[in-house]
Amino acid sequence: METPPHTQSDPPADPWLGRLAELGHPGARRIGAGVEGVVYALGDGRVAKVWTGRPPTELTRQVYTDIARHHPPFATPEIFEVQEHEGVVVTYERELPGVPMRGDSAHEVFERELSARHRNGLLAVLRGLASVPGSDAMRRLTVQGDNRPLWQGHDRFPDALAALVSRAVARHGTSLAMHVADFEAGVERTLNALAQLPDVPVTAIHGDLVPPNIHVDAAGRPVAVLDFGFYTTAGDPAFEAAVTAAIWDMYGPYAQEHTAELTQLFAQELGYAPATLTVYQAAYALTTYDLFGMGDNDGHFPWCAEQLRRNSVFTRANVS
Repeated sequence: METPPHTQSDPPADPWLGRLAELGHPGARRIGAGVEGVVYALGDGRVAKVWTGRPPTELTRQVYTDIARHHPPFATPEIFEVQEHEGVVVTYERELPGVPMRGDSAHEVFERELSARHRNGLLAVLRGLASVPGSDAMRRLTVQGDNRPLWQGHDRFPDALAALVSRAVARHGTSLAMHVADFEAGVERTLNALAQLPDVPVTAIHGDLVPPNIHVDAAGRPVAVLDFGFYTTAGDPAFEAAVTAAIWDMYGPYAQEHTAELTQLFAQELGYAPATLTVYQAAYALTTYDLFGMGDNDGHFPWCAEQLRRNSVFTRANVS
């Protein structure tokens, strides 16, 4: 998460406002926070991010450079400097333009009808990222929750993803199996479906295109994509489309309808096979289910279980 959504006001007694002032930034202003850290506007188009999660590495900076050099039709993060203060990593980055496309579905109710502005914006972002070729640095990244580069030992994205599914299921799959019928057979069906996917040229994958991670201008056009790192890699652009359709609205009353509508839209407009999108959605649920906890107190675990229960690849062997 590179520049989290803006907040309305600074929380009281933020110690980093004083520390940033001591470091030469007396006008620092807290503008948001996410799972990876807190972001402060410094002025002159720069922000400071104080990391509480996994900090960026030189590999992260290389990935940012690889994306930027292909000039996608929106701004992407750029790290100018990395410092460490009392064991805490602080990055100084470019401030990205625009405002979040909308809030997160965990905090606001999405309307039943998807607007043309949102549909077109998502298609623009997916096309833009699909125009950026996958790079060696992207292949060397690890997905959050895993302990090895996604592509290590593999030449095809579906095979690398299948290996990740196996590792993720080995972590706490028994807990997930308590909520999903015929779990082991469903995992096997997913792995078989991944193995049957064709090899395609890989592109930059963001992997977490929830609405707050897409910034738009006043007309609703995407002007920035942020928060790379959670599932960033080089991969099949259909994977990006599949995940985006599933996570656009995760918790609202019309979430299932929105996922189905966006999956169909991306298949039609971007030329992806519906069954390919479906197997990638199963793989995403199987590889992220335990990253935020495994109880009803965290919404992601039951969301993943529900995704699997109604995923046609996971629940039966043959999908047209």
